[in-house]
Amino acid sequence: MALAAYRSILRATRLAFQGDASVLSAARMKARDDFDAQRSLDPDSEDAKKAVTHANDVAKFLRENVVQGQANDNGRYKLRIHEHTERGDNESIKQNKGNNTLSGVKCCSA
Repeated sequence: MALAAYRSILRATRLAFQGDASVLSAARMKARDDFDAQRSLDPDSEDAKKAVTHANDVAKFLRENVVQGQANDNGRYKLRIHEHTERGDNESIKQNKGNNTLSGVKCCSA
């Protein structure tokens, strides 16, 4: 259970930080340190189960929500979006279009 979570984090870091060796190394070192800190926990304890759940959540977040950007020559950034990147449909933003209010007052009104 813990080994699978650890391997999942390693795969997620490889996907999220591909091509950036220093960040990839730092992320893997952090994962290793955090798992080593929990090594003494009894595998059947509630704390161990919470730690494994947290590790799985971190791996999911890295896979779905972290996107790399690289600056182009023209000052723009090219994002590396992959098949696991979460993409929203922006429906909640479209529904509130025109209702940009702050404390019940339109944002641009005097």
